[in-house]
Amino acid sequence: MNKKAVLAVIAAGALVVSLAACSSTRTTTPAASGGTSSKGALVGIAMPTQTSERWIKDGAAIKKDLEALGYKTDLEYANNDIPTQVQQISTMITKGAKVLVIASIDGTALSTQLDNAAAAGIKIVAYDRLINGNKNVDYYTTFDNYKVGVQQATSLLTGLGILDDSGKETGKKGPFNVELFAGSPDDNNATFFYNGAMDTLKKYIDDKTIVVQSGQTDFKTVATLRWDPATAQKRMQDLLAKSYSAGAKVNGVLSPYDGLSIGIISALTAAGYATNALPVITGQDAEVGSVKSIIAGQQYSTIYKDTRKLGKEAVTIVDNLLTGKKVTVNDTKSYDNGKKVVPTFLLQSVVVTKANFEDVLVTGGYYTDADLK
Repeated sequence: MNKKAVLAVIAAGALVVSLAACSSTRTTTPAASGGTSSKGALVGIAMPTQTSERWIKDGAAIKKDLEALGYKTDLEYANNDIPTQVQQISTMITKGAKVLVIASIDGTALSTQLDNAAAAGIKIVAYDRLINGNKNVDYYTTFDNYKVGVQQATSLLTGLGILDDSGKETGKKGPFNVELFAGSPDDNNATFFYNGAMDTLKKYIDDKTIVVQSGQTDFKTVATLRWDPATAQKRMQDLLAKSYSAGAKVNGVLSPYDGLSIGIISALTAAGYATNALPVITGQDAEVGSVKSIIAGQQYSTIYKDTRKLGKEAVTIVDNLLTGKKVTVNDTKSYDNGKKVVPTFLLQSVVVTKANFEDVLVTGGYYTDADLK
């Protein structure tokens, strides 16, 4: 073979190798980095528990919507057990998930898993509960949690008659005996709820319109680990025994969650409070049992957070990440997890009472009339 022929063969071989390398690069470019081959990608969905109906509905809705877009999903519930959730997320990483949607049990317990996910190029979307202490939280979607606390406290004041339906003061000075409950101390949202509520109630506590007979007002004292209804019921029983045994009556209870409200109501009814004489009791999540309780005149209010919208926003974020599109957020200041301010998409909530449940929940399509019978 002469010199020109040898050079031609070498050049042709180099071209083939070059083309093969280009072809390989195109097919292995991760979709989350701007590629287009994201369909069929695995998305891990880690939910905290099945003891609350809202988490069951949230998980199922996210799974359904992601699969409708062509993604594979791995939906897991951890039954409020931190080691279980840690293991579930680790398994999702091992399985090759491209994005993890995580509603954490303890927002500080997942740093190793988040570091491992980041090392594998996996994106993290914190769902309704901020994950703290780690820089590898890419996005967060939730409701305006401070505002939720404001709404809870405002509905308590309205139920007591301190404010009218328009939010104006009525001139009633009480004093009204109120006890305070907060959510789980390992859930970042719980402090937002409580701070919003206490900022709203402070004026009325300071001027003695509201009296906390137990004296328990700091977050650590009134917090309810794992949002457990039985824990709330036991604490309410203890409060009644220690602070109301001389004949004073509870006029209102700030409860941050419907499950706790049910436990609180159980303690009150066991102590002799009749349905028509129960305190004004707040809540959150518009769970079926509590909406029925509101209709029956037991619980006064709940905060409705349309988790259908929350789930769809999470799905949109995931889809945008996997297809290389821009992720839209509307808050880049409020949610500092100790390592970074996490870009957040906030949704809005609505106070629901006996007066408006039909319009908000039934006409709005969240429940049917049959659901609430």
